[in-house]
Amino acid sequence: MITTTTPRPRAPIPDIRAAAAAAALVLAAACNPASSRPAFAPYPEDSSVLLTGSVAAITADVGSWMAAQGIHTEWASPEDGYVESAWYDTDTRQNTDGTGDIGTTQVTFKVRVWVDPDAPGKSRMTVEAVYRPLVDPSRTERDQERAARPGSGGAVLVQQLMDEMQKKFGGS
Repeated sequence: MITTTTPRPRAPIPDIRAAAAAAALVLAAACNPASSRPAFAPYPEDSSVLLTGSVAAITADVGSWMAAQGIHTEWASPEDGYVESAWYDTDTRQNTDGTGDIGTTQVTFKVRVWVDPDAPGKSRMTVEAVYRPLVDPSRTERDQERAARPGSGGAVLVQQLMDEMQKKFGGS
């Protein structure tokens, strides 16, 4: 007697391309590419401190501190943990466009603050003050910037901000 068996139907082979496309779509939907942070990172020598508090709370307080000092902010986003000041002349204590003569560019600074989540309940605040030794319209702003020298008005602003945030939020 001859018996025949009917072959079992094969399970469909998953289409790897479709799975990869679906995974990419999920990842893209989970990320918000629209961030107010600049495309560049802080300079490696910028000051940093670990604070107890949320990114949004610390960022909002940084903006309030700048306003209390009379420093205008060009951009502040508690959601993104970023604050950037306008150019500020530390001799006259006035906001400026940052395109003055060489004498004023040495005392005119821009302050940027990045606040990032760190350990649970803690955030890392990184602060920089930059100046432009020369103004060259053919180059990008970041390419012309240099970190504030120790003892300069910009370095003093950074230290005052760091001290105030450490006093309010505690830190190390």
